[in-house]
Amino acid sequence: MSQALPRRSFLSSIVYPAAVIPVAFSAPGLARALAAAAEAGPPAAGSDPLTADEAFWRAIQQAFAVDRSLVNLNNGGISPSPRPVIDALFRHWSYENELPPYTMWQVLEPQREGVRQQLARLAGVSPEEIALTRNASEALETVQLGLPLAPGDELLTTTQDYPRMITTWKQRARREGQVLRQFPLPMPAGDAARIVALFEQNLTPKTKAILVSHVIFLTGQVMPVREIVALGRRRGIPVIVDGAHSFAHLDFTLADLDCDYFGTSLHKWLTAPHGTGMLFVRRERIPGVWPLMAADEKQDADIRKFEEIGTHPAAPYLAIAEAVAFHQAIGQPRKLQRLVHLRDLWVAPLREHAKVRFHTALGPGQAGGIALFQVEGLDSAELVKRLWERHRIFTTGIRHEEFEGIRVTPNVYTTPVEIARFVDAVLAEAGPARREV
Repeated sequence: MSQALPRRSFLSSIVYPAAVIPVAFSAPGLARALAAAAEAGPPAAGSDPLTADEAFWRAIQQAFAVDRSLVNLNNGGISPSPRPVIDALFRHWSYENELPPYTMWQVLEPQREGVRQQLARLAGVSPEEIALTRNASEALETVQLGLPLAPGDELLTTTQDYPRMITTWKQRARREGQVLRQFPLPMPAGDAARIVALFEQNLTPKTKAILVSHVIFLTGQVMPVREIVALGRRRGIPVIVDGAHSFAHLDFTLADLDCDYFGTSLHKWLTAPHGTGMLFVRRERIPGVWPLMAADEKQDADIRKFEEIGTHPAAPYLAIAEAVAFHQAIGQPRKLQRLVHLRDLWVAPLREHAKVRFHTALGPGQAGGIALFQVEGLDSAELVKRLWERHRIFTTGIRHEEFEGIRVTPNVYTTPVEIARFVDAVLAEAGPARREV
């Protein structure tokens, strides 16, 4: 079993860059660019996003106040927010500090209902099924710790699921006597039918809950969630979906997955304020899940019982609304197409190098904008260190008991030139070696 680590920690050798000073950005200029793009609609199917849509993406890139002397390729860990989101965050935060008992609790706090409605529309579900949380971990732990379980009940997941969620199952097992069962996935895990078969093979009469990642955080592999949810439903087993890396990244709705429980972070692919997340619980399942923090009995069937966390700022949650608007102005199909395009811009040249090995299956529908690679003969932690110290390129080192590598996650503000800079840096560090044809 993999060692439990915080969601943001993979290799202790990673050096985090110092804070940078934001640059000015013209919101009206972005609004005009987005409006023009919305009228034009998405590029034609099969068109090259680099040539057909690059003017649009330049407007998106300029919405982010990032230091372009550095290249951030760990947006899957946490992404910067665009300027409209930051502006909204500061505006709400300033107002709520004028007279917090009134401005925060009586004026701003009720406005989160509008945010709930926006997220529900984006997810394709009812607002009465959406709770605002601080991150994916809080959302998922709410369900993992809130489902009624008995001693001896088995909890099933893979060895590649997120360490904090595995730790949650382990703590519950220590405290209440459940049994955690994990199984390894093939590498790369691109065969959907085989994945479903592995879940089915590892079920027992004692299995009472399943945890599955929609996108494996280590490799970016897309899992056949709908099929696994259907498998669990046939057996009467609840399935909890970890959507930390899928929401606002892949093109889907929660109705497509047909799941009962889904948790995600909004500060990754939605580029919402840091420390915001979302929990979905199907309406009829809400009464059967205990909240993490105590709620009144009259809230048993109310999704808001999962938001009873005591005093908290209103500003980050209200600024989610701007992130949703920014995301919708881009359009989910266009966004995914761009993320896959950026991925392919670095994958294609590195595939030509004899020492580079990929741990992610990259066929259609098997992955989005995330991929994991390894340079054989070169320690991944050392390569992460060199990319940062020598080239000022920030990547994510992955060390799992079954494999290692470097996870690369660009986002919509990443430029093709920055991708080329990354490719040149990796090739320089890997040394000359071409595959024989």
